[in-house]
Amino acid sequence: MAITVNTNVTSMTAQRNLNASSANMQQSMERLSSGLRINSAKDDAAGLQISNRLTSQVRGLDVAMRNANDGISIAQTAEGAMQESTNILQRMRDLSLQSANGSNSADDRAAMQKEITALQTELTRIAETTSFGGQNLLNGSYGSQNFQVGANANETIGITLGDVSANAIGANTISGAGTVFGTATTAGAFAGVSANGNLIVNGSNGKADIALTAGDTATVVADAINAAGTGVKAEASVSTTIANLTADSDATLTVGTDTFDLANYAGSTKFLAEDLAKAGYDAVYDSATDSISLTANNVDGVGVSGGTAGSVDFNGANVAAGADSEVNASITLTSAESFTLGGTLQGEITSGATSNLDDVASIDISSAAGAQNAIAVIDAAIGGIDSQRADLGAVQNRLSHTINNLGNIQTNVADARGRIQDVDFAKETAEMTKQQVLQQSGSAMLAQANQIPQLALSLL
Repeated sequence: MAITVNTNVTSMTAQRNLNASSANMQQSMERLSSGLRINSAKDDAAGLQISNRLTSQVRGLDVAMRNANDGISIAQTAEGAMQESTNILQRMRDLSLQSANGSNSADDRAAMQKEITALQTELTRIAETTSFGGQNLLNGSYGSQNFQVGANANETIGITLGDVSANAIGANTISGAGTVFGTATTAGAFAGVSANGNLIVNGSNGKADIALTAGDTATVVADAINAAGTGVKAEASVSTTIANLTADSDATLTVGTDTFDLANYAGSTKFLAEDLAKAGYDAVYDSATDSISLTANNVDGVGVSGGTAGSVDFNGANVAAGADSEVNASITLTSAESFTLGGTLQGEITSGATSNLDDVASIDISSAAGAQNAIAVIDAAIGGIDSQRADLGAVQNRLSHTINNLGNIQTNVADARGRIQDVDFAKETAEMTKQQVLQQSGSAMLAQANQIPQLALSLL
């Protein structure tokens, strides 16, 4: 090798290696001080993109878990208020049953109605004041809201809250005589639908298209509606009056499948009422008019057959000699939610196709009849609130499972990101130590290389 002064290749090589070891040691110190293997795109461009995408997912999952917990809190707040609303309705039901009893005077029932009125007011107050973060939950304004429970768009779970004010809950009903059911006839048997056809029920639990056969009676139709599972309950019933049981009352009274020989009760209307009650029918005897107000549920009708002229007054008219007189049962449909009817036979079965709400705010137990009506309304209101509470319970459990799953996903995604982004301290410490040794040796060699040109002086 030639001995030169102007160009010291050995020094240049030592400088280059020293710079490289210094840069590598600087990078190791940066990684060890930050704890990250990737501190800039130049460290690992692809790894930076992947780790940032995973970071978005990890942070999104964290927010999603908070959102889901907020959803649980809202559901718990609403469900707790509904529990108290249910307690109020149970008390109102107790009062209605008490008022329906014949031992109460008008003053007694008036006192009970005062408590009913106060409870109606409190039901509405609870609905109007129950809120979460400034949002009213139970007055109907909340409606359906979606909770973001995922790290990506449109990963949501919905919660629906309805109005539980006293004027918004109760029994949604369709009743009234159709062209066949609920009408007075002189037929020899209780009437059924006139032809093969269908009845469509659109209820809270879905839609059912019920096929009916000519001759299907009220109880058959009611059973078919109940079996459809639409959330609509059907009951066949008939109400009528029986009076003027004279010594010549030798006709036969038919209630559903039960028969009563009126000759056995001639002049003893009260005894007939007692036997009807024993048979399970609602028979109220009025001593002032010597008459019976009869209501029979789950029967196809009530009728009087045979007898002589003037045998008995039935359904407001006197039964002629040897004639049959009947009242076909009407069907009352009830649901906690609004519903509609359709189909070819709807008009024969009911007079209306859209339900009407008998709300809790309108119940009045100051009379025995009002108390009886109130029980059905309150039962439907309790059922409606229970349905909402069941939905809230289900969504709370769903959100709890969602939170558990999000936590599991977040842990695994964070672990994957860490394997890409985080520095291995053992490996990087060893690398830094190597670079420190190389830097020290490089400095020493650079000092030696810088002395090489001095050899030329020994030749001079």
